[in-house]
Amino acid sequence: MGEYPKLRAIPGGRPDPEPAAPEPLWREVLGQRLRVLRQEQGDTLADTAGRAGVSPQYLSEIERGRKEPSSEMIAALAGALGTDLGGLTEQVAYELRRLRTSLSPQRLTGPVMLAA
Repeated sequence: MGEYPKLRAIPGGRPDPEPAAPEPLWREVLGQRLRVLRQEQGDTLADTAGRAGVSPQYLSEIERGRKEPSSEMIAALAGALGTDLGGLTEQVAYELRRLRTSLSPQRLTGPVMLAA
């Protein structure tokens, strides 16, 4: 059975029945961007992973936003996809800004603390 969303007051006194949307994480947007670049080139996971020096399984986890790769790994993946670390970073930052502006600031939530 589904739960009904909790109503919260928002400016203007209207109830807000929709749950807040989580702010996208860097690793999730990075993974999505890497997948788009790879697919635009017609590469398989194995093709790109081989050029970057990682396993296809690890690349798959990065693309799904499950792993937080090191800057060296991101640079290797960028190179394997025909771009550089700066260019890839700009693309991810652009997408984060785009996603953030598509969600109203009152609707964003995010992790406050990941570890105690």
